Amino acid sequence: MEGVAPAASLFRPRASVRSPVLLAADSGAARRRPGADGRSGVSRRSLEASPPGGGRSAVRKHGSTGVAPRRSGITRVPKLGPAVSTKRAGRRKDPLINLEVSHHRAVAAVRLLRIEKGKAFVDLLNEKANDSGDNEMGYVERTLGFSTRYLEDRDIRLVTVIVAGTVRWKRYLDYLIMSLCSEEKVFREMEPLLLQILRIGFFEILKLDVPAYAAVDENVRLAKVALRPGAGNMVNAILRKLLLLKEKNSLPLPKIEGDDRAQARALSIIYSHPVWMVRRWIRFHGKDEARRLMNWNNSDPRFSLRVNTSKGYTRADLVKRLESLQVHYEESVMDEFVRIREGMQAVLQAGLLKDGMCAVQDESAGLVVSVVDPQPGDTIIDCCAAPGGKTLFMASRLSRQGKIRALDVNKGRLRILMDAAKQHSLDDMITDIHADLQLYAKETTAKYDKVLLDAPCSGLGVLSKRADLRWNRQFEDLEELICLQDELLDSASTLVKPGGILIYSTCSIDPEENEKRITTFVQRHPEFAIQSVRGYVPTEFVTDEGFYSSNPTKHSMDGAFAARLVRSML
Repeated sequence: MEGVAPAASLFRPRASVRSPVLLAADSGAARRRPGADGRSGVSRRSLEASPPGGGRSAVRKHGSTGVAPRRSGITRVPKLGPAVSTKRAGRRKDPLINLEVSHHRAVAAVRLLRIEKGKAFVDLLNEKANDSGDNEMGYVERTLGFSTRYLEDRDIRLVTVIVAGTVRWKRYLDYLIMSLCSEEKVFREMEPLLLQILRIGFFEILKLDVPAYAAVDENVRLAKVALRPGAGNMVNAILRKLLLLKEKNSLPLPKIEGDDRAQARALSIIYSHPVWMVRRWIRFHGKDEARRLMNWNNSDPRFSLRVNTSKGYTRADLVKRLESLQVHYEESVMDEFVRIREGMQAVLQAGLLKDGMCAVQDESAGLVVSVVDPQPGDTIIDCCAAPGGKTLFMASRLSRQGKIRALDVNKGRLRILMDAAKQHSLDDMITDIHADLQLYAKETTAKYDKVLLDAPCSGLGVLSKRADLRWNRQFEDLEELICLQDELLDSASTLVKPGGILIYSTCSIDPEENEKRITTFVQRHPEFAIQSVRGYVPTEFVTDEGFYSSNPTKHSMDGAFAARLVRSML
């Protein structure tokens, strides 16, 4: 199955999916009080009643910044009976806890809304030590007018799965939602929160192993409570229409036919990628490889952990800890790495990263460090160092002999890098430089044995991990990045001492960001010559031109590129 498909047990609905909505000021104290008919003592009708002057339309324009008025019983603490805690009832600082709306769906809908407005990232921070949970609940309450209980580990996993998957499949989902609306105008003018709820429902039905009745009932309930009964009715009608089409295997998807442009448009909908990206991949890699790349980008991301050998740990030590946490792993082509598909949250909560035992780093990035080949005694500068994964790995290979300068224009990210260096006991090996590379190169007289330029790039090799990146990139961005890469290469080259090495790397799979940049650089700088990476990385990663290249569909890791350039002694 394409997309994310976690175990069905994560999506078991509550036993009572039609029980009344309960609101409380304290979720831990709220309980049900059965009446004569076994129902709760809180009236459902009083909580879902339409506001005075009801009959509002079920649609609102995407660009609207206004927040929909709340229903009676949602924006204030209701008159509470024995069924609900009265502790500090009526004090506005206490959040209204909705006990019946699906917790993870409510949080996912709000997070998707914030992502769409550019005010949030897809990833949920899962470490218990931070206050991300409190922040999430704050956003939920301000957006919906009520809050949910604090997210538990299981809820966090569900939010992460739903948000990342819905963002990945956004183009595909929107095409289907628009097709099932009564007319296109209804979709185009649909209020943002309602659209997010529909996207969640479509994603659960089409890409997750969620029981159909749960996906429908829970999202209908969320729309009714967060918006109004009419919105819930609309969600109900559209989701049930989707279920019928799915059962008949007759989803209204475009056919892959016509000229190249038309075929690329159809593929961009079916695999949910921007059209320009699909056309570019077909041009460089062919249609079959383009499909494989899009399938990879839509699959569960795979993560790698690098053991911190500078603190005396070995891969065997890391494996032992993973086994104790019941986290399944695979050994890597690199001695310091292991691969994991699930269990990152367990790794975070066990403190393996905070204690400096390991770091999250893709093998493709580790292989770039192998191309650099740090040796004891080397002086190295990492020209775009933050967030610092390659910097730390290079430092760990110096055997406490040598120095690394970590340069970056972002002071805050440099501070994070140095904090990580301290955790890994490598802070004495690394010196940070807060500067713009081009200005630094003009002003300094320092020369280095090895210069790493991990250049700003499109990130087209890491789309499986960056769910929203595909939608945040435009073709025009690529053209601007190519110009910047040339400028940074020219600046970095001035820092290389005679006989030294310049390493250029990206996390892109685009030839114009990779091979083409090196070809034009060597033409501008005849004092540099391409040196093959053969012997530095396994043969399967060496191209015919002598560059390092990792391919997601071939190597099951992020796409990356690196070239090794040696400066003449003259």
